[in-house]
Amino acid sequence: MLNCISGRYQPNCGKISFQQQDITALQPNDRASMGMGRTFQNLALFGHLSVLDNIVVGRHHLLNNNWLTGPLYWISGAQEEELKHRRVVEEIIDFLEISHIRKSIAGTLSYGLRKRVELARAMALNPKLILLDEPMAGMNLEEKEDMARYILDLNEEFDITVVMIEHDMGVVMDISHQVMVLDFGKKLISGLPEEVMNDPQVKRAYLGIDDDELDDIQEAS
Repeated sequence: MLNCISGRYQPNCGKISFQQQDITALQPNDRASMGMGRTFQNLALFGHLSVLDNIVVGRHHLLNNNWLTGPLYWISGAQEEELKHRRVVEEIIDFLEISHIRKSIAGTLSYGLRKRVELARAMALNPKLILLDEPMAGMNLEEKEDMARYILDLNEEFDITVVMIEHDMGVVMDISHQVMVLDFGKKLISGLPEEVMNDPQVKRAYLGIDDDELDDIQEAS
């Protein structure tokens, strides 16, 4: 689903709309320019670059200078533009509390910190929507709590819509406004977390409850 929304896959049917525009045929870079960022379940950082450089890459589509005007660094305004974008990157670094690793090579960091760097790069796009693919995977409890706090702040402080795929039900229940359940690519139900978790179809699909137990649940409800 996230690959279809971000443009890596083309859907077999139907269409995808973003901000009242049909974006089904748009390339991923065009969707990024519209304000759509994402992270990946399998990290997609530039492992040989520093944390700072990885985040700066996320500002690339916002640059006005190009290969013609860029070399005229002080004349074309490239220097001023670079400083402006660098200030934004530093604010993101402060927000995600990764100042202490800003010059570290991304490939040498722990898994949890690399997840945070990837989120920082997605934020650098100046997105209206961020797609998070299992942001808690492989994290310990403390790292999950930190990531959950950042996700909440993205929505509440930065006014960014967050679409998250996550299999940690505790996280889903704690921070989600709305939950949608897919079963083999088909939508089962969407609604408030409590409603979704108590739905018989969801229990059968995800908790392994058999049909007899499902009938008992339905009769009881």
